Amino acid sequence: MTARLFEPLKLDDLTLENRILIAPMCQYSARDGEATDWHMMHLGQLAMSGAGLLTLEATAVSPEARITAWDLGLYSDGCERALGRVLSAIRDYAPIPVCIQIAHAGRKASSQAPWDGGQQIAPEHPYGWRTEAPSALAHGDGEVAPHALDAADLKRIRDDFVATAKRAVRLGIEAFELHGAHGYLLHQFLSPLANQRTDAYGGSLENRMRFPLEVFEAVRAVVPAGHPVWMRVSATDWVEDGWDLEETVELAQRLKRAGSPAIHVSTGGVSPKQAIKLGPGYQVPYAERIKAETGLATMAVGLITEPAEAEAILAEGRADAISLARAMLYDPRWPWHAAAELGATVRAPKQYWRSQPRAYKDLFKDPTFGQR
Repeated sequence: MTARLFEPLKLDDLTLENRILIAPMCQYSARDGEATDWHMMHLGQLAMSGAGLLTLEATAVSPEARITAWDLGLYSDGCERALGRVLSAIRDYAPIPVCIQIAHAGRKASSQAPWDGGQQIAPEHPYGWRTEAPSALAHGDGEVAPHALDAADLKRIRDDFVATAKRAVRLGIEAFELHGAHGYLLHQFLSPLANQRTDAYGGSLENRMRFPLEVFEAVRAVVPAGHPVWMRVSATDWVEDGWDLEETVELAQRLKRAGSPAIHVSTGGVSPKQAIKLGPGYQVPYAERIKAETGLATMAVGLITEPAEAEAILAEGRADAISLARAMLYDPRWPWHAAAELGATVRAPKQYWRSQPRAYKDLFKDPTFGQR
């Protein structure tokens, strides 16, 4: 029997060769939002990994939407040209489909890079700016509070998401993920810890879901039919009286009705007060519940590091795909090694076919080589 991890997965009209997904991982290495040679190297090696889908890092819809001044963006012609150069190189050598994670950092914008401490940068600093959010509530103690978005701001941001989606369509990107997790803007609207509005976008669950759903519907409307659009969510804030699993299930059901074929399930990020209970596969139960109640193709993530562990999650029906981040950075050939362990076949670039170990003569798909 074929390992479940290496069975195809169909999302609308897009069919993935296997159920190993490369999760978005911020690199903080862009210049004015534009991809650099670092992205060429980083994404290039991941594109050759044999995974079923390569997701770009959180890609900002405007300069103010970036987490840091060094975040990737897709909000200008320069951003589009730079990313197009990287994608063109990847496509010359690796047939892996590409997903973009479209993002706005909200009140978690204007930050230092993690290796510089990751703290908020003051608005008056050359690499800082005034952030914007559902409510004028700072993310952490002592931080500058964000500007509370008004109706005109909401329209501007919706339009920014749409404009970025249109640029991604022009670049031939095959799948689209909206970043509604980890305490960034769409998650801020969902969570009562960050959203204390008294208008139609705050208060009740219906109101708090309103803006994220409007953004989803606006993006879905400009992405060609058959190209999947979904959302990454934090299923719990890990804080009392915060966003929780019950609300996430309701959001997932609403996304399904709006045309989403899938959901990417993570947790946390909206509050420094979070108390996360870490452990192998610690977020999988949230994915399992959402899958059971919605029927959406559910992507599980979080401290899943071993092929046998990933296979068991899928074989037990707890999720439909496994999303890997740090494990892929540590081992960019993780899918090769998983295929070898599970007795499956994986795609590899022809330039590497001769590396197939003697013990795994059927590891690579359709290899042919000879020499005089």
